[in-house]
Amino acid sequence: MSQDHALNNAELLSVLDWYRAAGVDLAVGEEPVDRFAQKPPVASAAAPSRIAPLPGAAAPAPVPLVPGPVGGDPAEARALARSAQSLDQLRDMLEAYDGCGLKFRATQLVFADGNPQAKIMLIGEAPGAEEDRIGKPFVGRSGQLLDRMLAAIGLNRTKVYIANSVPWRPPGNRAPSPEEMELCLPFLHRQVELVAPKLVVTLGGSAMQTIFKTTAGIIKMRGKWQEVSIGNHATDGMPTLHPAYLLRNPAAKQQAWRDLLSLKMKMDALGLE
Repeated sequence: MSQDHALNNAELLSVLDWYRAAGVDLAVGEEPVDRFAQKPPVASAAAPSRIAPLPGAAAPAPVPLVPGPVGGDPAEARALARSAQSLDQLRDMLEAYDGCGLKFRATQLVFADGNPQAKIMLIGEAPGAEEDRIGKPFVGRSGQLLDRMLAAIGLNRTKVYIANSVPWRPPGNRAPSPEEMELCLPFLHRQVELVAPKLVVTLGGSAMQTIFKTTAGIIKMRGKWQEVSIGNHATDGMPTLHPAYLLRNPAAKQQAWRDLLSLKMKMDALGLE
């Protein structure tokens, strides 16, 4: 067995990167702490400074408080989303919105990619690490596979519009909580209303359950067209397998190919290019 050794700077940074990717955001000590019993410190103007300033030195600037995740109000999220008159307004609202705690753990907002005038909209679940870094949905390995899948039926990102159910990456790529989904869904619904697609394709089980309001599994539902209402927009929708699932299970690509052929047939029937 190898003995413990002191880590160098590069190794320490690698460990911190791994912790961050896993969603670790709090240091845990040896002894348990009852944080419900803790009281916030009371600031006192009469309390002496621990370190006296040097003669003639300026007083230190106050340290700004960093906002943390707070419990948002779903009614507020719905009202904000309804007020957006364009996709640009909606994006700006999300940039300024602090109601969902996912925002405070993500690098940046991942709003959408593709053509806002497209008649075909693809909806995934949530951004991953690459999407969080770059700021666009489906840009990692699964995104590269999605591009190849679209190309197989004559589509590309200039002919589709791509979004996610949740616009911020959950820590460690975990599934969004029901509370987080409730706060983010009004913005997705308004996004769909503003794009007004003729066809919607959901990618993966979570997005399917969110959009189609079902608890059924993706294997049972995939490839089946049905009318779906998303916000105030009614359209035809079909679930299919997530590209990340196809990377882990290459044998399932045959099922995804059948779904793509079904999408192509639907496009031809509606005269969509």
